[in-house]
Amino acid sequence: MTPLEDKAVGCVAGAAVGDALGGATEGWTPEQIRARYGGLVEGVVPPYYPDWRNARPIAPYHKGDGHVTDDTLMTHALIRVYERAGGHLDAYAAAEHLVPEMMGEKRWIPELEAEALPLHRVFLAEKWLALRLHYGHVDPREAGVGNIVNCGAAMYMAPVGVVNAGDPDGAYAEAIDLAGAHQSSYGREAAGVLAAAVAEAMRPGATPDSVVATSLRLARDGTRAAIEAVCSAARGLGHWEGSFETLRAAMRPYDTVADTYRDQGLGARRPSRVHSIEELPLALAFLLIAKGDYRETVLGGVNYGRDADSIASMGGAIAGALGGRSAVPAAWIEEVSAASRTDLVAPGLALASVARRVRAADAERRRAADAAFAGLLAGDGS
Repeated sequence: MTPLEDKAVGCVAGAAVGDALGGATEGWTPEQIRARYGGLVEGVVPPYYPDWRNARPIAPYHKGDGHVTDDTLMTHALIRVYERAGGHLDAYAAAEHLVPEMMGEKRWIPELEAEALPLHRVFLAEKWLALRLHYGHVDPREAGVGNIVNCGAAMYMAPVGVVNAGDPDGAYAEAIDLAGAHQSSYGREAAGVLAAAVAEAMRPGATPDSVVATSLRLARDGTRAAIEAVCSAARGLGHWEGSFETLRAAMRPYDTVADTYRDQGLGARRPSRVHSIEELPLALAFLLIAKGDYRETVLGGVNYGRDADSIASMGGAIAGALGGRSAVPAAWIEEVSAASRTDLVAPGLALASVARRVRAADAERRRAADAAFAGLLAGDGS
């Protein structure tokens, strides 16, 4: 296995495992999580509600028990889009490939315990893709405008970072374009920065500090301010246990989602240049606190609660890209794969193959452009 394949598998499998572990604790406070599970969550646990099918009728999903959520469903869908497109993606690829992928073929959906269209599992902010692009025929570059601003696009952008491995600027630009079909404002910004963070983590010699530095260099507006504030707070902490109040206090000024996570005000999830999603800054913070260790990065997000599956999935993608497949506990990969009836390794290998082909095509275009530019300089005496 090449380092490219190793890191790609670490990223994709690491994201899925983090997603599955965090699914059980999504939406709850650290105190509620401790009370429900009799202490810290340190692996796969049952659903928060034993009667998961009826506890929340709007979301009758079997979270917990090692089941991946829509974060992983969308990530794997995007990998298949890359395989079909065979090149870089943009907003039009979302319309031409991603929406048909969501609407066209039944797949096993762990949280529904049934085969269904992915469209039937994704939440309302992701159903927006089909509504706007398939039914509304909106220009893909503008389709994200009007959607709620959340982590919906960022949660599946890790593959963009793998395809642009070692090129965070390219990853950022590609993700910003692609995510325009789904999100606007700071939700779209977070998608670009997450892809850039993964692209940096894929680089040999990358570190948690270089990932955060890259994120800060590319992030704009409230997203940059939130990452800086939360990561600055994280640098003074020795372990994620006991860190939650400090990290939440650092994040609070930039978050439109209230401390009472499910009880939102009128300003929640609306476009803004001074706000940020919470998931990405927290994922980067736990990465710093854990010094890049995959297990501790993910468990920080799992036990923090709130949007735990997305925090742990983003952190898991970055830590997995840094450390490769061996960084992700094999027992967790096996347990989540079996529970979800989903191969967590093959998508990473497929994505590495796509990345290799895309990079070869990029190099050929660059050679042609360089040759053309050299011709423009012929005879230049300067």
